[in-house]
Amino acid sequence: MSDTISYPLVKRLAAEAVGTAFLLATVIGSGIMGEALSGGNDGLALLANAIATGCMLVVLILIFGPVSGAHFNPAVTLVFALRKDIAPAPAVTYVAVQIVGGVVGVLIAHAMFDLTLIQSSARLRTGGGQWLAEAVATFGLLASILGCVRWRPDAVAYAVGLYITAGYWFTASTSFANPAVTIARTLTDTFAGISTAHAPAFIAAQLVGAAAAFQFFRWLFAPPAGSRGQI
Repeated sequence: MSDTISYPLVKRLAAEAVGTAFLLATVIGSGIMGEALSGGNDGLALLANAIATGCMLVVLILIFGPVSGAHFNPAVTLVFALRKDIAPAPAVTYVAVQIVGGVVGVLIAHAMFDLTLIQSSARLRTGGGQWLAEAVATFGLLASILGCVRWRPDAVAYAVGLYITAGYWFTASTSFANPAVTIARTLTDTFAGISTAHAPAFIAAQLVGAAAAFQFFRWLFAPPAGSRGQI
């Protein structure tokens, strides 16, 4: 997931945009399909949503990881910028294309299901429990990434996919854990939506969780005195 590959920035940005678009098309599309086929059983719809999203994350990271690092998430980009694995200017452009790609993914999902392209979500997701859940979800996502980058780089894709699949179920918020995803999900009034008014608190909690993960794992993985290394 780090940004050390020598691909030109334009190709890295294209990878981030397309990858984030596919991620959101999966989140929204599988939510629509799951709700339509579950016969009113929200648990079954959530299971379909979780499995599809986790599987797609594995695929996207395997495809785009060697090009851009496969961040698809401003919180991930922020942490890698803090680690100095990506410079500030490219990091800002990563975030921009992630947001744009996420919005495009929502539009594609709506178009595939013949829905109004741009919607205003009325899905209420707020309260201290949900905000805590987003901080925990994002901390855990970064833990999965940073731990695998340190010990098992070949396993990042699988760890992230598995973690997000679990996160749908063990967090009260269903584990958005991604500011770009949160912004994009305000534009859908389907199963996966979130009210625009409730998105800022989710994003703030996600950034807190990401910053906490950066600090914790920088301390945890710090090399012994006299040696060199980085988390």
